[in-house]
Amino acid sequence: MQSELNISAKSDWNEVEIGDFLTQSRIPIRLAIQDQDFPSICSVWYAYEASSHSIICVTHKRSHLAKLVARSPRCGFEVASNEPPYRGVRGKAVIEMSSEGAVVSLPKLIERYLGTTNAPLGQWLMSRIDDEVELRLSPTWLSSWDYGARMEPVI
Repeated sequence: MQSELNISAKSDWNEVEIGDFLTQSRIPIRLAIQDQDFPSICSVWYAYEASSHSIICVTHKRSHLAKLVARSPRCGFEVASNEPPYRGVRGKAVIEMSSEGAVVSLPKLIERYLGTTNAPLGQWLMSRIDDEVELRLSPTWLSSWDYGARMEPVI
């Protein structure tokens, strides 16, 4: 557990604003992980855990993402709006993978993104919970950008 975040001096937001954005946003996180000679990018649901400054994701234990994390537990990531005004958070992190953590994290992620675990997709994901793993990202560096002010006349 980290006690303090390493935030770029050029970041538009401070620690509290970054935490608020990561907590409120329902945009999937984009993870970039080394896959032989090129990085792979994967979008997954996430939740931000402010108390530990961790980003929590879940994936199937036999997924390509889980295999890449097992080989190299470092990633780049981004949570960013797709519509103007463009804003978001990007960073670098070390990933810890845990099969035990998925039992707690998966239902929370399903509720965060679907509203209920009773939705058909939620039920299907819960039926596979024993085959899921938690990915706990511990950011080593963060930065944010917010183009809202400079895009205001356009949007």
